[in-house]
Amino acid sequence: MQNMEWYHSLNKPILSPPDWVFAPVWIILYITIAISFVFFIKSGINKEKIKPLIFFSIQLILNIIWSPVFFGLEKIRTAMIIILGIWMFLLITIITFYKHSKIASILLIPYFIWTTFAVYLNFGILRLNSQA
Repeated sequence: MQNMEWYHSLNKPILSPPDWVFAPVWIILYITIAISFVFFIKSGINKEKIKPLIFFSIQLILNIIWSPVFFGLEKIRTAMIIILGIWMFLLITIITFYKHSKIASILLIPYFIWTTFAVYLNFGILRLNSQA
């Protein structure tokens, strides 16, 4: 993570996990995201799979953008908007993947749960540090 001094100076919600939790959780989640993608595309790409792939790509791009915005730019409010976008596009991805690969869809559920928790954390940090 970038700028940990700034992050440690913030007031955080009561359910904030210790720093060491984030790396193993994200390693597991990125593995399940990759496996989900493989299951989704293993039967090939056709017209019906284009929209789900667009939704998947959008949430992934937003995921990549979130950390630099939150930690690098220290823009908690902007990061909140981004994480809500991740949450929304991830939900749409899960629903649209399900029509083509139930396994691919189910593999994204832990990521969705963690993202829901991350929304709580981001919102809590925003609320508790409204001057930031």
